[in-house]
Amino acid sequence: MKKEKMKKTKPPVYVKESDIHGKGLFASRDIKKGELIGEFKHKPAKKDGMYVLWVEEDRGYRVLDDFKYINHSNKPNAAYYDDFTVMALKKIKKDEEITHHYGEDLAEDAWDA
Repeated sequence: MKKEKMKKTKPPVYVKESDIHGKGLFASRDIKKGELIGEFKHKPAKKDGMYVLWVEEDRGYRVLDDFKYINHSNKPNAAYYDDFTVMALKKIKKDEEITHHYGEDLAEDAWDA
């Protein structure tokens, strides 16, 4: 008997220019509150940098796929979780940018360098 492979579905997202910063991640369809948007590919990171998500002060991960384009918002509609998933915190409408709150230490002008 063959072992059946779990078919992974493509996350309901796409990348385009963002009004927030550079490129952003957008919903390709309506996403319900509490819905799993996807699981991001990652590798451990020892240094801070672009696309590094810090789960703890000494544990960071470089995001390797389109989820790296989730921009910061003080009123986020999604969240990264320690199990490398991204969930909707509220309803996200089709073509709305998906955002995450990076943390209290984020300087609002950090991207203006």
